[in-house]
Amino acid sequence: MAETQAVGGYEPARDRDGWMTGTLVAFCLASAAVTLAAGFVQTTFGDYPMTYGEVVSSLLDPAVWNDVDVWTGFLLGGELPELDVGTLVVWDLRVPRVVVGIITGATLAVSGAIFQGVTRNELASPFVLGVSSGAGFAVLATLIVFSGLSMLLPLMATLGGALAFVLVYAIAWKGGTSPVRLVLAGVIVNMVFQSLQQGLFFFADDLGVVQTAISWLTGSLTGTGWEQVRIAAIPAVLSVGIAIVAARQLNVLMLGEHTAQSLGMRVERTRFLLSVVAIVAASVAIAVAGVVSFFGLVVPHIVRNTVGGDYRRLLVGCLFGGPALMVVADVGARLAIPGIQLPVGVVTGLVGGPYFLYLMRTRQSMGEL
Repeated sequence: MAETQAVGGYEPARDRDGWMTGTLVAFCLASAAVTLAAGFVQTTFGDYPMTYGEVVSSLLDPAVWNDVDVWTGFLLGGELPELDVGTLVVWDLRVPRVVVGIITGATLAVSGAIFQGVTRNELASPFVLGVSSGAGFAVLATLIVFSGLSMLLPLMATLGGALAFVLVYAIAWKGGTSPVRLVLAGVIVNMVFQSLQQGLFFFADDLGVVQTAISWLTGSLTGTGWEQVRIAAIPAVLSVGIAIVAARQLNVLMLGEHTAQSLGMRVERTRFLLSVVAIVAASVAIAVAGVVSFFGLVVPHIVRNTVGGDYRRLLVGCLFGGPALMVVADVGARLAIPGIQLPVGVVTGLVGGPYFLYLMRTRQSMGEL
């Protein structure tokens, strides 16, 4: 089989080529090390003062690692057995924030990479395609108008994101869809749902709810706990797992619609099903951490520039690189201004915006647009 020319900066590898490279392994190991280091830093800060030694002792406490009841309490929501105060602070208040950051970083990065493959456009992301704003509107409506349904936030976020993407698909459909029409339709739907989000604030009569909503709209890991881990863990694992299994289909899509069809792929069905996976992944992150701007757009670019465009490498790289960047950004948000915890979305926006501007200035092609 002759080599196929790279499309939009991607270089889909042939099946007989090995995709596990030394660069990918090194990147994943380095990302895991950064995640652990940043996570440890995160666990040392809080209202309850602790030294580094006390934090390490609490993290390694045998009363946690050797007791099934403790893990049952963390993961299933049961009552926790009696623990040392320091151990309880670290494991019940600080560690889950790091775990939520890991889940959020992985799902947003994988979701962005899928959307960029589905549309064959490097400008695509959950935000650009309207998924983030649709999920955001659904969660904001739940918080302000239907507060009794707050326990169903992940489901509401998924429904809102799915509704937004169905609208995008309907607007873009003209005897089929195209990457260009999908992106342009996403911009339209995104603007509509953002306007609806702003309108919802006029229905809020509780200042606390408004502050929570504003913090959520900017993306924040403050106050997250094991409840958020329980909410997000299963759908996150399923969506990321399916995405990695479907990496070959994304590689074929990157060859172009006509080539994909000639290879026997049902392009529209594959594109739609992969989009559903990306919607679920993005909605999981939005439900527990809010709208973290630029993350799903920029992280796949960083990983692609490091490990290459083969989606088997790219998705595995996002699985490790996304958590590392999210936890580091959360540490930066916490330490940037003493005494004030900035939303992590502020940091990702301030870093992601200039990076993407640099990317646009240095790249000659940014996908089909």
